[in-house]
Amino acid sequence: MLTDELATLVQQGDPDRYAATIAAPDAARARLWPLYAFNLELARAPWVTQEPLIAEMRLQFWADVLDDIAAGKPARGHQVAAPLAQVWQAADLPVALGQGMVAARHWEIYRAPFADDAAFLAHIQATSGNLMWLAALALGAPPTSEAPVRDMGFAAGLASWLVAIPQLQAAGRIPLVDGRDSAVAGLARDGLAHLARARAQRCSVPASVLPVMLTGWQAGAVLQRAAQRPDLVAQGGLLPSEFRRRGALVLRSLSGRW
Repeated sequence: MLTDELATLVQQGDPDRYAATIAAPDAARARLWPLYAFNLELARAPWVTQEPLIAEMRLQFWADVLDDIAAGKPARGHQVAAPLAQVWQAADLPVALGQGMVAARHWEIYRAPFADDAAFLAHIQATSGNLMWLAALALGAPPTSEAPVRDMGFAAGLASWLVAIPQLQAAGRIPLVDGRDSAVAGLARDGLAHLARARAQRCSVPASVLPVMLTGWQAGAVLQRAAQRPDLVAQGGLLPSEFRRRGALVLRSLSGRW
């Protein structure tokens, strides 16, 4: 159920994913944009209120939406819930992946740091990794595609996290277990390793999933810059110019090589 309202929601709230999918076939966008809108609702929930209880209730709403989908109940009265239910049921997506996305967002409600590196890495995988794999499944990816899709999801999620660090810190969050330049550079190199591993397995990802994989088009440039200049992370200086970013997306889209 692809509506103008849903398209506007994704375009305004997640312009990079919107840009990566705008040239995709209508049928692909009809499956991807409800998932991206769902992710937006989860991402916003911890930040639209200063009251933790209200934020928890917003996340619980989406957990209940997923439970309703699993039970085959009618969609709830929300602009995203109905198209989400349609996609989820049509593609027979695993509800547990969506619930994992919901659970991960609880960290952002509070100000406690991640317990350790494993908890931080699990957060990136549960948010970006789960979303990218759900999107790939919605476009018909086979089980053999999961490893490269998740590697790309991790690289893209880590790059986005590093870009967002100044905003997270300004909001009183502690986004990294170890914020020293050496540790940040190490994280970036780990992300680059995931990206390289994903691309090395490109042959196991069908062409139909290209719109999903393109959403990580800027991960390589961001992670490379963070690895070389980790001091730029706190300064908010990781992103290249808009012209270079869009040019890179166009080139990858035309070549089909994510």
